[in-house]
Amino acid sequence: MGLDSVGGLAVHEILSKLGSESTAAVGCVSKRFRDWAADDSLWSNFCADELDLFSPEDPLGNPTPTFKVAYQVWREAFGMYPWPLVRRVKKCWGRLKSWLSTNFPEALATLRKGASEDEIKKLENSLRVNLPLPTRVLYRFCDGQELHSGNFSASMRGSPLGLIGGYSFNNHIVNVFLLPLNQVMIETKDIVRQLRISGRSKYIVVAASSTYSEKIFFLNCANGQLYVGTQSLMHDGEMIPCVPNALINVVPNLLGSQLQDAMLLWLEEHGRRLHNGIIKVREEGKIRSISLFPEETPHCTTAVTNGVKVRASAVLVPECSDLQDESDKYLFSYSIRMSLLPEGCIINGMSFPSCQLYWRRWIFRANGFVINDINGEAVIGKFPLLRPGEEEFIYESCTPLPSSSGSVEGSLTFVPGRFAT
Repeated sequence: MGLDSVGGLAVHEILSKLGSESTAAVGCVSKRFRDWAADDSLWSNFCADELDLFSPEDPLGNPTPTFKVAYQVWREAFGMYPWPLVRRVKKCWGRLKSWLSTNFPEALATLRKGASEDEIKKLENSLRVNLPLPTRVLYRFCDGQELHSGNFSASMRGSPLGLIGGYSFNNHIVNVFLLPLNQVMIETKDIVRQLRISGRSKYIVVAASSTYSEKIFFLNCANGQLYVGTQSLMHDGEMIPCVPNALINVVPNLLGSQLQDAMLLWLEEHGRRLHNGIIKVREEGKIRSISLFPEETPHCTTAVTNGVKVRASAVLVPECSDLQDESDKYLFSYSIRMSLLPEGCIINGMSFPSCQLYWRRWIFRANGFVINDINGEAVIGKFPLLRPGEEEFIYESCTPLPSSSGSVEGSLTFVPGRFAT
């Protein structure tokens, strides 16, 4: 029995299973098959499955007559790249934009439209580099962020709207944004030429903090690795890789989905952490920003004692680390968040409507040794008073460690009720 004798519904089902490329090929067989293959419900499914596209539009967001036309436009626009890679990058940006739309729309508004091939070639010619394919596709979908610098508060110069986010402790404030191509060229020419490293012409600046506290990310266009500068960056070009080298593959192959550089892996992991609630938007006064202090296990530890809830997490601060310093190689910032549960502070069966911090002790360990033992009154000079239903009291500080891993343990002593004004 020939396919011509098969009913339209059966053919529709067969084509939907074959996929977009085979459906396009079947449409070349005859007029009848061309009519079947032109069914826009098929292309609606292909657009949804491959591009997370649920309305017919081109890569610039302009509407198209049909889903089939939309699919054709997308394939033509990205025809120079492996299609599995294009789909993966589209999903990466879609995930980030979806989260921003719900949780941080003011940051979503800073994302620029995708760069053109001509704009990418202009950067490559200007800096004499060849961008890894995954990074090229990332910029085709979104040309970084358009931030307007200024003073958002008395304590912060710059913008809190960085896509990558940051942290603050003491007087150190960081908020990292993704640079657009025009700024990549400016920053690279200004910074990379000062670096004392071999092969510096292979590096470009792709992300940086908008604040006074500098944190700079570099992409090595030759091997696809992403690096972040340390405290000794300008002195001796010291950097820390952001992604394990074993995960990076910048050589095109038949399995285009496996083509990945550190830039793509970094943004995918960032999107995963945002969607899973590991990192969130934090509000301080009227300022909102993405905080890199983890909020969920296993990266955040929570303890509840007598109605007092304490959460703790830490982040590496690479821009203040010095790998040449044997005793204080890595600087970590830690965040302690404390609150009182609705039932109040319970001591020996008695409930108190408040409690106040009096004493704290922290013991920091690395390589099996006690590195620092902090024992004293208050935290950052304050004796926070906790009441049910009020926002967490948050304090952040830092400690150096001789290794990239370590631990902290300790205790907080609260007085039921209150003892000081």
